[in-house]
Amino acid sequence: MAKTKKARIGKLPPRYSFILNQHQDTRLSKCPVCGKATFARKFAFLLHIEGLGFLALGKTCKYCAKCELIMVHQDELEAELAYNVGRVAPEIVGNEYLVIGTVDKAAWQQGLRGNGHTINEMFEHLADFKKVYDLQIEPGGWFPADEKIG
Repeated sequence: MAKTKKARIGKLPPRYSFILNQHQDTRLSKCPVCGKATFARKFAFLLHIEGLGFLALGKTCKYCAKCELIMVHQDELEAELAYNVGRVAPEIVGNEYLVIGTVDKAAWQQGLRGNGHTINEMFEHLADFKKVYDLQIEPGGWFPADEKIG
């Protein structure tokens, strides 16, 4: 059986796994994959925002070095997007968005200095995610034996 090749956007090899934590009341101090403690690390992401297009955004996130897993809290990401996009195009704030992958930090920093890349050049510095996880939370506590959880 032939293995199908997954379509990639970035020209760099896929790097890191990614999880978007949609639960405001849950913070990830331990990796949900291996249970190891996480630490803060800054990443440059490429996002596509409906009605605006592509945006490179630097964000400090939780990271597990063992699993190469980036954990982003959705509420924090959306607050940063609202702040950054709201200054340029306030009518776009709240639109749908997609985190595509990570951008090479040097290329992202060039953009901050005003000598950024075109979008086609940016794809040369983009690495897609190896894997995207969906975070499932099960509430803790005591439940009757016949009650289903979640």
